[in-house]
Amino acid sequence: MSSLPVQFAGVTVVTKANIYFDGNVVSHTVLFADASKKTLGLIRPGSYYFGTAAAERMEIVAGECAVTQQDSKESKTYGAGTYFDVPANSGFTIAVSSGLCEYICSFLP
Repeated sequence: MSSLPVQFAGVTVVTKANIYFDGNVVSHTVLFADASKKTLGLIRPGSYYFGTAAAERMEIVAGECAVTQQDSKESKTYGAGTYFDVPANSGFTIAVSSGLCEYICSFLP
């Protein structure tokens, strides 16, 4: 379990949304003073594949999702307060069966 932040102070938020899969996945980019960035988003029910250039940590804020990492046949379920890491130059399929899944995506060094 991770200790999820409830807010970020002293950041810049990019107002233009990142919209994927006909609006079923929507996020906003948050820029930090140390040049790191995160995205905060929502995933509607469905199954979606994302490729990664950089390594990522996906923290689940609310809801639930099932994740299958690229090159794996095993799906794992994640709920609020949990996270999963995705290697650089990889990808994952994330599936939400009902409701909304809220997340924080951190781009790892």
